[in-house]
Amino acid sequence: MAYEKVGVYPKWLEPVPKDKHGKPIARELWHRKRRHNWAVRWKNCHGKRYGKVFKTKKEAERFAGELQAKVYMGKADRPKKVSLRNFRLEHEKIIFGQVSYATYMEHKNILRIFEKFIGEAVELKNILPRDAEAFIADRLASNELSVSTVNKYLRTLKSIFNKAIDPRGYLPEGSNPFSRIKPRRVTDKPKRYVTIKEYLALKDAAVNKWWKTFIAVAYSSGLRLNEILHLTWNNIDFVNQRINVEARKSKDNIISWEPKGRRNRVVPIAEDAIKLLVDMQIDCPEGHPYIFITPERLQTILERKRSGDWHERSWVVNNVGANFSKIQKRAGIAKATIHDLRRSAITNWASALPFQAVHKLAGHSSISTTMGFYLSVREEDLATAGNLLDKMLNKELTQVTPK
Repeated sequence: MAYEKVGVYPKWLEPVPKDKHGKPIARELWHRKRRHNWAVRWKNCHGKRYGKVFKTKKEAERFAGELQAKVYMGKADRPKKVSLRNFRLEHEKIIFGQVSYATYMEHKNILRIFEKFIGEAVELKNILPRDAEAFIADRLASNELSVSTVNKYLRTLKSIFNKAIDPRGYLPEGSNPFSRIKPRRVTDKPKRYVTIKEYLALKDAAVNKWWKTFIAVAYSSGLRLNEILHLTWNNIDFVNQRINVEARKSKDNIISWEPKGRRNRVVPIAEDAIKLLVDMQIDCPEGHPYIFITPERLQTILERKRSGDWHERSWVVNNVGANFSKIQKRAGIAKATIHDLRRSAITNWASALPFQAVHKLAGHSSISTTMGFYLSVREEDLATAGNLLDKMLNKELTQVTPK
């Protein structure tokens, strides 16, 4: 940041003119009698001087005003030189621990792929929009990634290069090479809605109490898979039929964990699920804190943590998706995933609750995520919409007087 005020000064283009007696004219006459431009001068925080020349004082003062505003915000310095590789290493170090492990790995991997494409030695400021476009085009042409995944690459790199502008100061404002690249259009896939009838079929097809309770909790609470697996008995409010989703620190036989987006919240749960949880608690060994992590699995996790063989992306329960697929096939319903149970719960809420409440219960950072990716159109919604149109048409026809 510049440490002294930005100044506007005349830049003289000729020697001081002389009067009719051959003497230099008075200083107060210089602006009228001596040819000049106008210069804006400033320093950065290291004392290095900078300047820019303008033809008119008005232009110089306008530029100086804009520059002074940047000085107050700490953005007046010329960007520092840094290679893409050094920026990547710095970025990995800075975000580690500040974001979820999944987000950290996503940034790390995407930046490394981009670095391999463009070269690790290239200076950050020399990466142009055409380089960014070429990278996105290369990813699309590889046929290794879906269009949705490439769009995710674009969003991630756009976000990372915004950090290079502010707060890190490696790029001037407005120079993000990914900023003007538009995501490719993708045809929306139909969102799978699990009906009440299908939910009951899944529960009936479940092989044991663990799975019956898991399916009931997933369908009625709208929790993410990882949120369900990390539930402890302390998270359940049996009286008010609530689940408290909250972060916890590592201690004794508790695994450190944070919900996605680091947002604690409270969600409702159906009486059906509460009854199953009561039955599970009766069978649970005394002192064991977790609902869905068995005592044997918990000991394995704790031993792996002590030996350094455990990281945040390790699953606390193995083969959940594969085993759910077997239950779904036994239930004889159309293909559905565990995440479809969450999506169905959110859709059910949306039929009766204000949208702001649905957004909060879902635990999304953006309401557009709830709208764009989670709400499904149920069969009864289609029927209601069709009946509504029929009623409107019938009303209009009855108002028409026959000739």
